Amino acid sequence: MAIGGKWIAESSGGTLEHINPATGEVQQVFPLAGPEEVDQAVRAARAACRGWGRWTAADRRRLLQRIAGLLRERTAEFGRISTLETGLVSPFADLMAVGAAEWFDYYAGWTDKLHGEAQSWDGLLNYTLPEPVGVVAIILTWNGPTGSIGMKVAAALAAGCTVVLKPPELAPFSSNLFAELCMRAGLPEGVLNVVPGGPDAGEALVAHPVVDKISFTGGPETAKLIQASAARSLTPLLLELGGKSANLVFADADVDTLAVAAARAVAFMNGQLCVAPTRLLVEHSVYDRVVERAAEEAAKLRPGDPFAATSDLGPVINKVAHQRILAVIERAKVQGQGELVAGGFPVGDRGYFIQPTVFRDVDNGADLAQKEVFGPVLAVLPFEDEDEAIALANDSAYGLAAYINTNDLGRAHRVAAELDVGNIAVNGGKPVAGPYAPFGGFKDSGYGKEGALAGVMEFIRIKNVNIKTG
Repeated sequence: MAIGGKWIAESSGGTLEHINPATGEVQQVFPLAGPEEVDQAVRAARAACRGWGRWTAADRRRLLQRIAGLLRERTAEFGRISTLETGLVSPFADLMAVGAAEWFDYYAGWTDKLHGEAQSWDGLLNYTLPEPVGVVAIILTWNGPTGSIGMKVAAALAAGCTVVLKPPELAPFSSNLFAELCMRAGLPEGVLNVVPGGPDAGEALVAHPVVDKISFTGGPETAKLIQASAARSLTPLLLELGGKSANLVFADADVDTLAVAAARAVAFMNGQLCVAPTRLLVEHSVYDRVVERAAEEAAKLRPGDPFAATSDLGPVINKVAHQRILAVIERAKVQGQGELVAGGFPVGDRGYFIQPTVFRDVDNGADLAQKEVFGPVLAVLPFEDEDEAIALANDSAYGLAAYINTNDLGRAHRVAAELDVGNIAVNGGKPVAGPYAPFGGFKDSGYGKEGALAGVMEFIRIKNVNIKTG
């Protein structure tokens, strides 16, 4: 743990064994923060607020740029740690630190552009002061902690806030390496504190009366518990939650290429990605062709050692997830939720690997189409026309992302306007477009934005000053 600029190896929360998901073997034992360490971290962050807030915008900008440079220098180390802690295949794991560096560089540029406004009328002068909200509790998810650090921490520091970062207990190590980089970059003591921990630490953090804002990425059920706890102190929240994103393929698109891409997309990050297009909605006239090509591609994908160049995807995060995902597949088969046309079985005799799986003719009301599996499982559904495609896509409790594939530009605009989601990718566009565009969901996918000006404004409060001049 890193609290107030110091490393702490022992804690009141005990220890936890980390299991390598590729081998199923213990690879490290690490300390868990308890409520006592969480309290120390929050109070260290509070003590650092005033000093950090007095740094000039130019000095904060240069420091964030130094952090970005160090992230790039240590890309290979971050990649190796990400693979060991999450099972992410090496080529993708190596991109995590590079992506985080982009977020730090981008938000470094906002430090000196957060201006207030001034107006005068009837003998009055009115102006606003943008101020950091204060202490921000950031709770990371395990599927891409380094990327989440870039999305969350960079904006909070650019706004002048201090941070208590709770890494996921399933993937705690990359956050410690990040804390080391921040110390090396010259971030003042207490501005960033890292407290890996389990549910007790999370509860102590979100309920702490000194925390001024909470930024959480994870599942809706955990978010509801956080909301209930934060409500006691009226602590505001930024929630980036799950998704069951629809991938709409119209007959005028390049359906063969899209079918291959659909199978690969659901296996990306081992199927553990909140914006994964896990519902493939295909126009009826090309439906059989797309299903056939997607199933062929899913069967070709090779789960295996995430450090091996021959592996297309690695393991899911742990034994619990492995058993849960296989149970979802088995239940879908038994209940007739769809026809299994590819995959659906575990791979290897150690670790937590699953062959990418495709079901066709899935009823949109079935669990397979409505619940987030968070594994390499694709549900394929047909539609007759544009209206039905929109209705099926919107028939979900989630509203994080959607994908539209068509060569009709008018249709792309019409459908995008009708989809009830926060992020839409058209013809190869990205649902998470990097730090330059706002990202966030609707409905059970949460609220608040990460990225662009909206992302830094999540950590700013506006003070108004009104002066009588006449």
